[in-house]
Amino acid sequence: MQTDNEPMPNLVEREFHAIDEKALLDAPRSIHKPRVLMLYGSLRERSYSRLVTEEAARILRRLGAEVRIFNPSGLPLPDSTGADHPKVRELRDLSIWSEAHVWCTPERHGAMTGIMKAQIDWLPLSQGGVRPTQGRTLAVMQVSGGSQSFNAVNQLRILGRWMRMFTIPNQSSVAKAFAEFDEAGRMRSSPYYNRIVDVMEEVMKFTLLLRDRSGYLTDRYSERVESAEDVAKRVNQRSV
Repeated sequence: MQTDNEPMPNLVEREFHAIDEKALLDAPRSIHKPRVLMLYGSLRERSYSRLVTEEAARILRRLGAEVRIFNPSGLPLPDSTGADHPKVRELRDLSIWSEAHVWCTPERHGAMTGIMKAQIDWLPLSQGGVRPTQGRTLAVMQVSGGSQSFNAVNQLRILGRWMRMFTIPNQSSVAKAFAEFDEAGRMRSSPYYNRIVDVMEEVMKFTLLLRDRSGYLTDRYSERVESAEDVAKRVNQRSV
């Protein structure tokens, strides 16, 4: 018969914490507008991923968000220069500022564009002890020149998980995007537009639910153990 106090020799007891329901359920609420960073994956003059992003930004602002859209023009290829490049610093600073991301890419050759991937590749998992993406909520969208596809949004979901983000269940995929916008670049009324509204509503709801709890939700036993081991190593080195 098993009991709650069954011996667990592999468990580091001092780093194994009971669930803190107060931190999880009664966290102090922020009062500032949710901060949303939006990335798009094309440099074309009439970029449909940018137009979708701008349309989504209008919706987010109506829902009460503070929105910033990163322009990828001039962003160097990953590893071609240092992290002190102005566009890289701008992107990383925006990610640290943000509480949520919205990523929108064209689908090209059955995948996200290199421009989209380059932006994500410039966001490190850790930067000076700060994680620019961990704990942020994420919404993913794509545009296609042909029939509807979900290849790119599925890839974005994988990246979001790898970047330790909370990716919302809903998503948007706009088929034949060239037919969904008027000459002024505004999106026409359609089920595609309605889905984008759905996705923006959902990312706002999840951001409001999670942003004040993200630190606790992403506090991991394995990382606490590793940090404790690092401290022990430093202490032991000083005593040598």
